[in-house]
Amino acid sequence: MSLVIPLIRPLALGCLLAGVVGCGSNFGFPGVYRINVEQGNVVTEEMVDQLRPGLNRRQVRYIMGTPLIEDSFHEDRWDYRYLLRNGNELLSETQLTLWFEEDELVRVEGPDAPNWDEPQSEASASEAPDAS
Repeated sequence: MSLVIPLIRPLALGCLLAGVVGCGSNFGFPGVYRINVEQGNVVTEEMVDQLRPGLNRRQVRYIMGTPLIEDSFHEDRWDYRYLLRNGNELLSETQLTLWFEEDELVRVEGPDAPNWDEPQSEASASEAPDAS
């Protein structure tokens, strides 16, 4: 019994220390620098502007890069997802989903998706040379 009492104090202290270190990421220690972590596909506005209906998969892969998610159960769907985190804090998140039919791009979904249903603007139509 006399040997057990001197071992309890260091064991309790070790468990307390392990608990504090394990929970350190949730509470955060002051002065600890956390780096930004990027995950997924970086999709720029220039890349999205190059997408057009009718592009084949090879052309889309050349423009956008390899998709983050290429599901074998949904072969006609490619997902480009991007996350920017600083520790547990989510700084930025984007998602772009491309749909294909018979190897041709038919639809793009997401907050930054191009709007292909818009009619051509009057400014670009008036810039066409006059035939008269």
